[in-house]
Amino acid sequence: MSQMRNSIIAALISLVFVTGCASTKIESTGALLKEPLCHAEKAAVSTLVYWGPKWRSDQKEPQLREAAALRGIESFLKRAGCIEVNGIHRLSWKKQPQSNEELLNLASKSVPESERVLLIVIRELGPWLEIGIPAILEGGTEVLIDVRVLNPQTSGVLASTQTLWRNGGKFVVKGVKTLDQDISSALSTVLMPGFSDE
Repeated sequence: MSQMRNSIIAALISLVFVTGCASTKIESTGALLKEPLCHAEKAAVSTLVYWGPKWRSDQKEPQLREAAALRGIESFLKRAGCIEVNGIHRLSWKKQPQSNEELLNLASKSVPESERVLLIVIRELGPWLEIGIPAILEGGTEVLIDVRVLNPQTSGVLASTQTLWRNGGKFVVKGVKTLDQDISSALSTVLMPGFSDE
């Protein structure tokens, strides 16, 4: 019995040492931004940010994940360096997030006026783990977000995407400690391609 226990402990120790083998995979669908939301060498782009969760019905610890999501959004906006934030507002909805028209109507009541309106819908934020065939154990963290970027002056849609961002791999086990950093990195991928989150 003690030999079996030692084998399990050795296997767990091995897992800890190979967690550095994680890689990031990104899948985006929809209309992507044609250029970054803003450029460091140009004037900051005034942006009004709306966000909210759309969790699955069995989502664990939604309040913890929402707090991490907000920290990650704030971190991304601050580190981008060329976004002038005119406000960050959490939205709620019953079935679907607000339409573009509803978002632009909300934004029209905000002072000062913004050059961009950004909607971030968080669908997944947390660890994932798969055990079985072909991989014995594969895991990491994932972010699934819908992002819309609107131009209030023209009512144009500059982007409307869904992005799955996953960091992990074989023999990787991650918890919730990196969730705010994960969502910040996912937003960088969608809104600031080429922007380093390191």
